[in-house]
Amino acid sequence: MRLIIKNNYNECAKWTADYIAGKIKAAAPTKEKPFVLGLPTGSTPLGVYARLIELYQKKLISFENVITFNMDEYSGLDETNPQSYHYFMWHNFFSKIDIKKENVHILDGTAPDPQKECQHYEDMIKAAGGIDLFLGGCGNDGHIAFNEPGSSLTSRTRIKTLTEDTIVANARFFDGDCNKVPKTALTVGIGTITDAKEVLIMMTGLSKADALQHAVEESVSQMWPVTILQMHRSAILIADDACTDKLRVGTVKYFSGIEAKITDSYEALFSDK
Repeated sequence: MRLIIKNNYNECAKWTADYIAGKIKAAAPTKEKPFVLGLPTGSTPLGVYARLIELYQKKLISFENVITFNMDEYSGLDETNPQSYHYFMWHNFFSKIDIKKENVHILDGTAPDPQKECQHYEDMIKAAGGIDLFLGGCGNDGHIAFNEPGSSLTSRTRIKTLTEDTIVANARFFDGDCNKVPKTALTVGIGTITDAKEVLIMMTGLSKADALQHAVEESVSQMWPVTILQMHRSAILIADDACTDKLRVGTVKYFSGIEAKITDSYEALFSDK
């Protein structure tokens, strides 16, 4: 596992976007061999998407041969609903880049047979050759996507009942009214995420400090789903200084020391552009 520590959210977002763009360029995707990217919604990735859009507008990156799979979608919300993740992704990202509509995959929260929809999603990921890089955020309680504490660490895409904490946290997107927040969602499973060749989780702010501490220093546990990344062959956590508040000083020095010796080629690729 790599732990990248930056000063603030903006630096985290830029590093993450440049890393993703660098991976896509290095892969040189084609129609026959696309790059497959897993993506999240919510406030965490907004800065990442803004930077990727900037790189696209500067003609430094293309998404023409990129296939995407989003993490989740609320039950009962169609793609025209402003609170749906379909709407979020097209409004904040997809409509501003050159990705092909047929290459975008988001779970259908209005599917008449949700279980069939979830299995179809797994089948589509497999047909695409698996996910090359899965970007995600993490909740205060360590959840990834809608895999709440207690979720199976080998779970697949399924219907999930949301915890009260998640409903309260997401109420800000529903006029602050918890009653308007859907009580269930369709979500990729933890096993679906960790099947990806690479997983990159972005965590910023003091409110995520407990989750980061568990992810890095504590044992793997279904009560803190993010800890499963300790078992992944290629996982990256990127956090700002505030988020490291609960880590041991020695832990921060250890990971900072390692990263000081690493120069990722994409940093030079985009730094002066």
